[in-house]
Amino acid sequence: MVAPLPADDWPVLGADDALGGRLRRRLEAVGVDRARSLTATPLDRRCVEAAHLVLSDEAGAPGFVHAGFAMTALPHKRIEAAEWVRDGADIRLRIESGKTRDGAAAGVPFGYVARLILLYLQTEAIKTRSREVELGRSMHSWLKAMGLNSGGKGYEAVREQSRRLSLCRLTFYRLGERGEAVLNGGFVREAILPGRGEGRGDAGQQLPLWRETVVLDEVFYESLIRHPLPVRESAIRALSGRSMAIDLYIWLAYRLHHLARPTRVPWPALYRQFGAGFAQPRQFRAHAREALALALAAYPEARVGVEDDALTLMPSPAPVPERRRLASHRTSRLS
Repeated sequence: MVAPLPADDWPVLGADDALGGRLRRRLEAVGVDRARSLTATPLDRRCVEAAHLVLSDEAGAPGFVHAGFAMTALPHKRIEAAEWVRDGADIRLRIESGKTRDGAAAGVPFGYVARLILLYLQTEAIKTRSREVELGRSMHSWLKAMGLNSGGKGYEAVREQSRRLSLCRLTFYRLGERGEAVLNGGFVREAILPGRGEGRGDAGQQLPLWRETVVLDEVFYESLIRHPLPVRESAIRALSGRSMAIDLYIWLAYRLHHLARPTRVPWPALYRQFGAGFAQPRQFRAHAREALALALAAYPEARVGVEDDALTLMPSPAPVPERRRLASHRTSRLS
């Protein structure tokens, strides 16, 4: 057996260590400042920062998403089609663009901004056990904490995705022992955005981004309450800006702690589930390896073997310990 190198002689630290399951150990051995100096690329640096952010997050505040989004997801980029259909395991997700008042297609929500808005809505609904979710300053502060700047281009992106989420229709199809279950509805019962003219001052000030509160669609809310998936807010913050990394993190958060034994997932299966928008599996794989490195950096408890032909998923602790989930529920009931 070859003796390990002294810490000062270690080569580049970052993405390869995340993919090889070594990042946490190396980061703890050399410290974050030394680790930063050992990075060679922006991806290496971001993996180190993601792992450090999650490992130093003592509070471990949980966020929540519908478990169905662990197997299917929104588009990563803008699509021209008025309908989006994705399959994952025994689930199919169909999202249909809504229409504006004049009949124009609003478009299907996409990208990391739509994912962050949805994560906020779902997290607040789970914590308060209420379909009515506070927006306004609360949502602005949360998105800012997640690394999203709501000024300039950020403002326009948030406003566009809020409009698309407000108007679209979604259907989850799930195959089970008793047949096919269908969840058919929307995300919200009324627009997230304020109506025309609301909040505009005499000087023509910019409209506020959101209403004070919004009510989630009843069907979506009831399904969310039955199938919540806890994730770490610090991990989502570490992955902000990378929609595929967020999707892979949510997928791993769902799969790993339910496993009883190691499970191989071939790259072609990952391509079918996450590769929409990539013409060739080879293109997807190069992009997915980077996203996977970030996802694993933000989920240091994960045990995943990354091989040339497949991933091997191994039983791992959940990213949010059960005690923290329960503490979050108790706090929300008392607040």
